[in-house]
Amino acid sequence: MLRWALFFLGIALVSAFCGFYLLANISAFTAKIIFIIFLILSILSFIDSFLERKS
Repeated sequence: MLRWALFFLGIALVSAFCGFYLLANISAFTAKIIFIIFLILSILSFIDSFLERKS
């Protein structure tokens, strides 16, 4: 999932450099959403593994 976020971030950077600002905005927003989902799932995974070790 992190690779997809980096992929869309790369598309956003290339699009902004070439002048396609609408595509750059959409790609940056998509990368941000995917990265937030990645962070939430990572935190939930860490919490789950911590609670499982405790019991």
